[in-house]
Amino acid sequence: MYVVTVEFVVKIEHVQDFRRAIVANARASREFEPGCHQFDACTDPANARAIYLYELYSDRAAFDAHLASDHFRQFDQQVARWIERKTARMLERLDH
Repeated sequence: MYVVTVEFVVKIEHVQDFRRAIVANARASREFEPGCHQFDACTDPANARAIYLYELYSDRAAFDAHLASDHFRQFDQQVARWIERKTARMLERLDH
């Protein structure tokens, strides 16, 4: 499985809008992308500006399909100015 984690630091004035947008993006990914097995959006209760994603895809091709999807491209364009910092990591899950 292909794992993607993302850490966002969102500008304070856009936190609520970003939360709504990422929840909609996560829902669309789970509903419309057969290669997306999990897409969790989380926040740090001690830091409202910190948003974390945990995404699980069948493989890199499924993640690439996510990046090419209309809903992701619209999300990415919408939130670009709201983000102060973004750190993404691509990983391979060890079978258990």
